[in-house]
Amino acid sequence: MKAVLQRVQRADVTVEGAVIGAIDRGLLVFLGVCALDDEACADYLVKKIRGLRIFPDENGKSNLSIADIGGEILIISQFTLYADTKKGNRPSFIEAAPPEQANSLYEYFIAQCRGEFSKVACGAFGASMKISLINDGPYTIILETP
Repeated sequence: MKAVLQRVQRADVTVEGAVIGAIDRGLLVFLGVCALDDEACADYLVKKIRGLRIFPDENGKSNLSIADIGGEILIISQFTLYADTKKGNRPSFIEAAPPEQANSLYEYFIAQCRGEFSKVACGAFGASMKISLINDGPYTIILETP
């Protein structure tokens, strides 16, 4: 699995003109799933995200985790994180998991996050989504499972 985390002041996701998920201070997580991923990969990412100390403390140092600040999470499925652009000009997505597997792990990841964080919002798997955010930093982290 790959996850791109962006620290945000707020973020929302819109499908067909309607906001389906929104958060205030926290993390916008773009999640990609490959064919080799399983629930253990999702568990690893949730634990890693929970413990990352990327929010400022009272001295402005990145010493606080999302759990420490009671931050919120918006999770967006994004198979394009597995784009292979080594050959030609059209990306290949053969490393991305098939939709059924990817959706199952995406839903599992959301469920695990709901057990860990104060508020979890999400996009719609496979939908054309519009994402709005106010980036805080900017501060962007890329995580991959081992």
